[in-house]
Amino acid sequence: MNFYEELCSAASEQHVLKDEPMSGHTTFRVGGPADYFVTPADTGEIREVIRLCRDRNVPYYIVGNGSNLLVGDRGYRGVIIQVFRHMNQISTEGEIIRAQAGALLSKVAAAACEAELTGMEFASGIPGTLGGAVRMNAGAYGGEMKQVLKCAEVLTPDGEILEIPVEDMKMGYRTSIVSARDYVVLQAVLSLKKGNREEIRAKMEELRKKRVEKQPLEYGSAGSTFKRPEGYFAGKLIEDAGLRGFRVGNAQVSEKHCGFVINRGGATAAEVDELMNEVIRRVEANSGVRLEPEVKKIGDF
Repeated sequence: MNFYEELCSAASEQHVLKDEPMSGHTTFRVGGPADYFVTPADTGEIREVIRLCRDRNVPYYIVGNGSNLLVGDRGYRGVIIQVFRHMNQISTEGEIIRAQAGALLSKVAAAACEAELTGMEFASGIPGTLGGAVRMNAGAYGGEMKQVLKCAEVLTPDGEILEIPVEDMKMGYRTSIVSARDYVVLQAVLSLKKGNREEIRAKMEELRKKRVEKQPLEYGSAGSTFKRPEGYFAGKLIEDAGLRGFRVGNAQVSEKHCGFVINRGGATAAEVDELMNEVIRRVEANSGVRLEPEVKKIGDF
């Protein structure tokens, strides 16, 4: 069998696409074609696809909703494994939520609200999946995943399934043992607290209004483009460097929030990349602080 046929044996044929444009799978709305794009239906298929890639020495990369990702215009030479649409079940029991890695954070927060559980309000507007949020210890408005995570089930590159309690997850600012060891999050257990549904809903609405007011949600972006330097705010450093509204082609530093790089429509990954590099250069020249991208870059630029 050729590699495509082997992939179709590892996962269902209808879940394997060739030359799939990544612009349709990232919130930046840019990116060339992945050689292969696989949407596994379950843990077994994820394990088999990764085993095949490792056996054949084919690069692979795990994505969720593509909300923190910049893929090069020439695409990705290898296999993109999307843990999203077929692995998104959510269940609640008492003060516990169990959810698969592909569940959107907004859906998990909505399920928590419906069950009158508080603690996930901060994540209700984050556009990523639970798996990605655990991997990078996603946070917003004073909340972080490590505050609500009880344990996570992960798949190691060697195909072993581990259940890791939060105290062993080494969760820090935008990092965890998952990213450090290249694990794949399969599902997570969240421990929340009983609350009042209307108060929870009101808090989520308050945060939604803040996002609409302060963030350029009408444009493609990857959210906060740069990590927060210790003692500083990335957006303030960018503004102080005179870069509000700065453009490279159709990529732009948002005029609404300087911490966001946006796709004004038709931007290329190369334009986004060039803009990010120029922002890093000018901010360092102006303030002496070197910004570190929060966005992950993969593929051929």
